[in-house]
Amino acid sequence: MGLSMPMWAFAQDNLVKSLDKNASDSSKSKFKFTEVIGLANTSVKNQASSGTCWSYSTNSFLESEMIHAGRKPVELAQIFSARNVYADKADSYIRMHGSVSWGDGGACHDVINMYAKYGAMPQSLYTGLQYGTTKNKFAEMQEVLKAMLDAWVKNPNGKLSPNWKRAFNAVMDSYLGAVPETFTWEGKTYTPRSFADEVVGLNPADYIELSSFTDKAYYKKSILMVPDNWSMDKVYNVKMEDITNIIDNALNKGYTIAWATDVSEKYFSWKNGMAYVPEKDYDEMDEEEKKNIFDGPKPERVITPELRQAAFDNYTTTDDHGMHIVGLAKDQTGREYYIVKNSWGTTNDYKGYLYVTKNYVRYKTTAFLLNKKAIPQELRTKMKI
Repeated sequence: MGLSMPMWAFAQDNLVKSLDKNASDSSKSKFKFTEVIGLANTSVKNQASSGTCWSYSTNSFLESEMIHAGRKPVELAQIFSARNVYADKADSYIRMHGSVSWGDGGACHDVINMYAKYGAMPQSLYTGLQYGTTKNKFAEMQEVLKAMLDAWVKNPNGKLSPNWKRAFNAVMDSYLGAVPETFTWEGKTYTPRSFADEVVGLNPADYIELSSFTDKAYYKKSILMVPDNWSMDKVYNVKMEDITNIIDNALNKGYTIAWATDVSEKYFSWKNGMAYVPEKDYDEMDEEEKKNIFDGPKPERVITPELRQAAFDNYTTTDDHGMHIVGLAKDQTGREYYIVKNSWGTTNDYKGYLYVTKNYVRYKTTAFLLNKKAIPQELRTKMKI
């Protein structure tokens, strides 16, 4: 996921501004939140001008999984995961003659897949800032990488060069830095594989991804049909009400959730740290209603499976962004909100976190990933896991 279009087709800073043009300066004073569940998580990060939300959110999720497992958490290298995805995606791009979405985009399962295949590194030892900036800025790199891939797909030599992967990796080395074969962490030498096995200590087989579609068989797997699912991974399909039932069960058991969702709606505000589903469509609101959209709790629309599916089918729900659900809160009316950790820094009203209603999650979730032990047993039985 990314932000609108295949994973951040323009810079994050401009996109955040466009999302927040309806933000209210008085919003925070009109909401009174009481934390019900607050699960341990690491510091808020900033993905900056890169479409790597999926890596930031799911690595944050793995850090919380370490805490839940009783391990000392290590802040994991998001760009290590992303770099490995770009290499594997490049292979698919070449094999599919360019008929694969290219860009920063990815999915929650990509982090798990890369962890299983390549291991992990501490964030402090692989920042991806080799090219002289203090924060991610991937546009030039991605343009260069795609131009190279497209040249190889055109096959000007009449036969694909055996050196294309070496050339591709050399460019990534220039922009992101070469991945060390070994590194030292807290006085001991590791490879990325041994670091994942011995220090992170999580089993990738414990994690599953789910979504909800009316055109797929329930409690079975099907391909997640979004552009950034370049690997064609399958997700379990559950009923709409199962989404929040599973998330609630997970939070009550102390498990957090990696969450992929749409954030393109006017009723999602990063600045205000709020997302809900108003009763009236935004285009049908008058100017006063638009101005006051975040001016305190308001009634929400009833979300049905049919409404959710229609939004996915007509592109009003798109696979925009990945975040990390870390808790539950109530507002002054008793309405429940998930506490969501984002990766856009700490400049909003809640220092990097948002409050998102359950209705929004039912309506706009494109996928979510969690420890299978966090799923209610009756649903695990239906899914045969």
